[in-house]
Amino acid sequence: MDALELALKCSSLLKRTMIREGKEDMSTVSVGGEHSINFYSLLRAHNMHGFQFNDTDHLKDPDLYSDKSDREGEQDHEESDPEGLEKSEESDSDTSERQDDSYIDLDPNEHLRETPYMEQSHEELGEAGEAAQTETVSEENKSLIWTLLKQVRPGMDLSKVVLPTFILEPRSFLDKLSDYYYHADFLSEAAVEENAYNRMKKVVKWYISGFYKKPKGLKKPYNPIIGETYRCMWLHQKTNSKTFYIAEQVSHHPPVSAFYVSNRKDGFCLSGSILAKSKFYGNSLSAILDGEARLTFLNRGEDYIMNMPYAHCKGILYGTMTLELGGQITIACEKTGYSAQLEFKLKPFLGSSDCVNQICGKIKLGKEVLATLEGHWDSEIFINDKKTGTVDTFWDPTPELRQNRLTRYTVPPEEQGEFESERLWQHVTRAINNKDQTEATNEKFILEEAQRKAARERKAKCEEWVSALFEQDPITGEWHYRYADTRPWDPLNDLIQFEKDGCIQTKVQHCTPMVRSGSLISLSNQGPRRDNCKCQVTVPKRKHKSDKPKSPESGCSSPEPDRHDSSGSERHKSKHNSRLRKKGADLTELQSAIESIKQTQEDINRSITVMRSRTVSQAESSSFLQQRDYVVIAFLIILQVLINYIFK
Repeated sequence: MDALELALKCSSLLKRTMIREGKEDMSTVSVGGEHSINFYSLLRAHNMHGFQFNDTDHLKDPDLYSDKSDREGEQDHEESDPEGLEKSEESDSDTSERQDDSYIDLDPNEHLRETPYMEQSHEELGEAGEAAQTETVSEENKSLIWTLLKQVRPGMDLSKVVLPTFILEPRSFLDKLSDYYYHADFLSEAAVEENAYNRMKKVVKWYISGFYKKPKGLKKPYNPIIGETYRCMWLHQKTNSKTFYIAEQVSHHPPVSAFYVSNRKDGFCLSGSILAKSKFYGNSLSAILDGEARLTFLNRGEDYIMNMPYAHCKGILYGTMTLELGGQITIACEKTGYSAQLEFKLKPFLGSSDCVNQICGKIKLGKEVLATLEGHWDSEIFINDKKTGTVDTFWDPTPELRQNRLTRYTVPPEEQGEFESERLWQHVTRAINNKDQTEATNEKFILEEAQRKAARERKAKCEEWVSALFEQDPITGEWHYRYADTRPWDPLNDLIQFEKDGCIQTKVQHCTPMVRSGSLISLSNQGPRRDNCKCQVTVPKRKHKSDKPKSPESGCSSPEPDRHDSSGSERHKSKHNSRLRKKGADLTELQSAIESIKQTQEDINRSITVMRSRTVSQAESSSFLQQRDYVVIAFLIILQVLINYIFK
């Protein structure tokens, strides 16, 4: 314990010294004259970074703060440093990134260059139950269906079949995938929930909330064109944060849609890719969404892996055309051991209307079932707690809940790129809304033919399509957002998260070059820090690129402050000399603390050696019989001989 306390004090001293210096590299301390070891990385490697000692030696655990207001209150208390310098925080994320403050004054009047968003003007929302998922086909459209069916056979993949426009929902599949985030505030609540079981319940509740938003009738969204993108965002009034959604069609054959969702301030991000496949079975067909999504809570390092159900359409040749959801779903967190299994049930052949949209499931810890779920995914779902036996309402999309959900904001048409969904499909959408199926078919054919022509040209030139916002892992085959930033939110430094041209960025108070370090080797060879910081917007680097600090782009969010003001040079020198004196005192105290730690470690090693020798000697002595044992054995042998002689 003495060694631990000294190490923690040493960490605090080193941390304060690095902050006061601000520009020089002090990340290495020579220990034992053999290796140059990053002392702070050593503490992090032994899971001691979660504890901090202040000048009064009070132990603080930052994980105790589940609310941002508590954190901010503690930070205000720590601002009592006579130099008025803020104390930096270190957060250990999955990518092992650390930040070093550069202390640049922030201009509060500077305008932030970001993509403008406007509130969504119109939204189609079907009612609960079977009525909103059925459609009676007119005689005119039946002839189109028969023409289509002549081109297919049972078991065939329909991804290459041109579907009639009357069954199309006037929006892209990339837009359709964003329906899950109208209740992203459930994820904000889950991120600060301390109990792992309650976190899993909130994640399941959020997952189910993405299905009740359905169009009226039997509709299918547009198949995205390769290179097509879509972006939108939701504003969280309670936490004053934003959830950004970015999606791109990264492949056409097979059709793969990649997406990324981020809200660093509320502590979560989500990424994944979907391979859309469809199968024809005669009177029915199924749209299968093959792929996984990964939900990450940034402050906890927890990943929740989940898949999606399939859509089943029946009544194509005879009967009423009906759309349902079916399949087994799993939501699992390997770190906590909690998982949820959901089953979307199809309506049985002789089932009543109450059997439509049924869902059941269970929440487990390992193999133990903690609770069961049952109900309808577009209406009310009940949860039965196995320990208490109580049954409560788990989910119910009431009119009040729908009215109070998050509002979606989209990019205005004039701000959209050529390949963004709304602008790309605008003519098809307008024709469908005007019920002009002929015009819609012609406009859809123009887009599809342009895509085929571009594919032929790339094939002739032996060129591969390169996506703009996502890149594929060559080993796992997974698609990752190029500008993903999974660092926990730093309230001392991070100011606002925003999006520009498909790149989700963070405006920060101090320029903070990121360094990846997964070992205990000194980072002194990373080169000196920059004396002048020219940008206060951090753009995450691509994963396969070098992680050395790069020169910022010209479009920074804050101007560079003037560092050559001669009027304050004397004051700057005096302050610098004062910092150097304090630095020397801290280094002396730091060196003495290190020597104490080395002495304590030597004492511990000697104690361990003595204990081992005693254990060995005791083990050796226990293997031999003592003198009294021989006496007892001899007495028993004589007694046995006497008994045998008497009874003989």
